Amino acid sequence: MAVNKHAVISGSIMIAGLLSLSPASAEELDKLVFGTNWYAQAEHGGFYQALATGLYEDYGLDVEIRMGGPQINGTQLLVSGRYDLLMGYPIGNVNAVEKGLPVMTVAASMQGDPQALIAHPHVESIEQIREEGLPVYIATFAHSTFWPWLKAEYGFEDDVVHAYTFSVAPFLNNKDIVQQGYLSSEPFAMRKGGVEPNVFLLSDHGYPPYATTIETTTDMIEERPDVVKRFVQASMEGWKSYLENPEPGNELIMKENPEMTPEQIAYGIEKMKEYELVTGGDAGTMGIGVMTEERWQKSGTSW
Repeated sequence: MAVNKHAVISGSIMIAGLLSLSPASAEELDKLVFGTNWYAQAEHGGFYQALATGLYEDYGLDVEIRMGGPQINGTQLLVSGRYDLLMGYPIGNVNAVEKGLPVMTVAASMQGDPQALIAHPHVESIEQIREEGLPVYIATFAHSTFWPWLKAEYGFEDDVVHAYTFSVAPFLNNKDIVQQGYLSSEPFAMRKGGVEPNVFLLSDHGYPPYATTIETTTDMIEERPDVVKRFVQASMEGWKSYLENPEPGNELIMKENPEMTPEQIAYGIEKMKEYELVTGGDAGTMGIGVMTEERWQKSGTSW
């Protein structure tokens, strides 16, 4: 049976406002496994900070963070019970529920998606990319996330699309290529390669979804609601702490992902602060992690 997107969206914010809890006292810590969506990086910093500084323990939690990666299906691991909570993305949640999976989003670490279109310096706008018919390199997942939005909002056609293989080498070798990228990842690599790119952050151009969300199952919400609430609160405090003094979280990130350098982490933090990805939008007045019905409704009509 098909699930109405608006019903999914309404349900997804059921406990998102529960960010005013106090640390829990418990004789035994509640064990949780949290799966991320990629290798450890600055965009995951709040969670690693909460673990490194003992915030999870302060809230009575024994949390294990498991890194994601290209071959890991986090939603499957969540619904099978191998993860208790998952770092997700709104369209993934909506699609999962429409397939009948008992998944819900309970908080959003980032008010804006770090996804961007990246071009060479002579390209000055998204409109120019479309008008000149420049080739756009995007990954498979983009076809169900931001590409339909770009087609609807800017009039892009599918004939400009090329497959992005997560290498910036083609971009560095061809000044007419445009590609997708993460705000703190590909631009960093391009600058290291000698190109100062123009970065068009999609959320600054109206792309509505949240990012770095926290998902869990309906069973977790029904059977262990207090544990879910404590995880959300500790994680959001972790984000606040990370943006103030990231050293503890950074040490843990680099331990988990040795390929991550201090320079790249610092660049990621700089960009998160510059674009207020964590603290901007509704988070500025309602607190880090907040989600609203209005935002979910906008997101639901963008795919």
